[in-house]
Amino acid sequence: MTNVLEGRAVLVLTSNFGTETDEIQRPLATLREAGATVTVAATETGTVQTLVVDHDLGPEVPVDTTYDSVQAGDFDAVVLPGGTLNADALRTDETVRSLVKAFAGSGKPVAAICHAPWVLIEAGLADGRRLTSVDTIRTDLVNAGAQWSDQEVVLDDSTGFRLITSRNPGDLDAFGAAIIDALSQA
Repeated sequence: MTNVLEGRAVLVLTSNFGTETDEIQRPLATLREAGATVTVAATETGTVQTLVVDHDLGPEVPVDTTYDSVQAGDFDAVVLPGGTLNADALRTDETVRSLVKAFAGSGKPVAAICHAPWVLIEAGLADGRRLTSVDTIRTDLVNAGAQWSDQEVVLDDSTGFRLITSRNPGDLDAFGAAIIDALSQA
């Protein structure tokens, strides 16, 4: 892959436990292969213990920094990987919610997959937006005012920032391509 994202910086926000393996590893690889500098931020430094299908232990992913050590202004986009436990932890973290709001407020792409759109609800970014997610949180999103659609990737540019959402690990190729496209156009 060419270095279409050379000079671009992407922040991945994750908890230290429970992130779906493919939903962190594949976007990291895709974005880095496209030339982006990708920073993984979690509650604590060290590693992220990933899970496969929310159940089996997966490989660990290195953490570069902590949430409270980063600012949205230093990055071009934010990616929120899924995993039920991960997304539940992210949505309750005030620093994560503030960071995601700052990205949106600055007109920067926000990308969320699987259960991660829960963070969008808690950050007040789901109301009135077109998006997708894993089917099990569809009702949560609809109740928060979102227009949910069962599609591989949903792009919504309606309120000043590009929102990129996807359903599950089977959609990761399209999800990665949508993030690369958004950053290439910015």
